[in-house]
Parts: sequence; C-alpha cells; structure tokens
Amino acid sequence: MAHPLRAILNQVGPDSCPGRFNFHCHTVCSDGSLEPAALIAQAAERGIEHLAVTDHHSSHAHALMQQWLTDNAGGPTLWTGMEISALLKGCLVHVLALGFELNHPALQPYNRGDAVVGEALRADAVVKAIHQAGGLAVLAHPARYRLGHADLIDEAARLGFDGGEAWYDYDMQTTWSPSPLICEAIDQQLSNLGLLRTCGTDTHGIDLGGR
Repeated sequence: MAHPLRAILNQVGPDSCPGRFNFHCHTVCSDGSLEPAALIAQAAERGIEHLAVTDHHSSHAHALMQQWLTDNAGGPTLWTGMEISALLKGCLVHVLALGFELNHPALQPYNRGDAVVGEALRADAVVKAIHQAGGLAVLAHPARYRLGHADLIDEAARLGFDGGEAWYDYDMQTTWSPSPLICEAIDQQLSNLGLLRTCGTDTHGIDLGGR
C-alpha cells in the first residue's frame, strides 16, 4: 500500500521520539489534558517534525490543530490519527490509525467516542476500515496486553497490519525514554516481518516530553 507516511516511518529509531516524531498522544477530545491548540503549539515549540494526535475513538482535535497551523507560522507536519480498540486473538488491544482521510465513512463507527461492539470490534474489521479510509494500521504498545507481544505481532502481521509501535516508554517515566530490551525485541520482530515501526509518548498530561 503506497502511503506518504511510510517514508517518514522508515526513519523511526530509538532516538526519534520525543524530539522529532510523535505518533501517539492525546488531547481533551478523549482522555488527555491538553487542548488541541495547546498541544500543537507545544509541538511547534519543541521542534517536532511529524505529529499525529491519536485520541481514543475521536479525530475531532485534528481540525482545531490544523487551524492553529494555518494561523501560525511554522509547526510540525500534522497527520490524522485515532486510537481504536479491537480484539486480536481474543485480546483487547489498541490500534493506531494514522494518515487516513478525515471523516471517511469507513471510520465513522469508530469515531464516536466509545469502542464498538460485535463484529466491528474484530481486529480484521478495524484494519479493513482503516485501509478503506486510506490510512495505516499500527498495533499500539504491543507489550502492554494480556497476551505476549510476540504472538500479537505475528497475528497482526497475518491480518494485514502495517506496523507496530516499536519505541515506547513502558516504565512511564516523567521524561520519555524507550524501554530498551523490550523495545529492541519488538523492533526486531517487526523488522523481520517487514512491518513499519512507529514511536510516540502516549502523552495524557500537559507535557509532550512524557506520558
């Protein structure tokens, strides 16, 4: 699947976040603490190059952030994003939708503030909807679930996921830093499977430099 975000994600490494890239963070449009305008302003101040806000089941912050970019000189390249709940191997996981067409009908069931129920909750259905909307489907923080990350990543690859969140702060430190051993193992597995790797702070507070 040709997608302009692929070239950016191919540059992601252990030192990409939080200084250059952030593809996982939240605003008050779901369970974050920052207003959308405050988040994009902070990203601009930090010199972040590429940003996706991934509120839970909501893309509503995007238009507000885009307006801020229109009104102000400079700032990151802003990509659409959303964090969607899904069932993968019977385990409830989170899927990051990145770079999709805003307000695409395929994603409307997932863009209403709450997780869906029934067949639409299945990971294959979520991935299909993201792809129909022109986006990339990424398994968020693979080592935070009931099932092991190796099994979940293998199943995600089988279902057509585009990538996984390789670099993540599982220790949830005040200042973001990837958890070395687990992140390196996830990065290597994703690489072996030919999948993209992303990074993000998963910020819910008021500082994009931490969670």
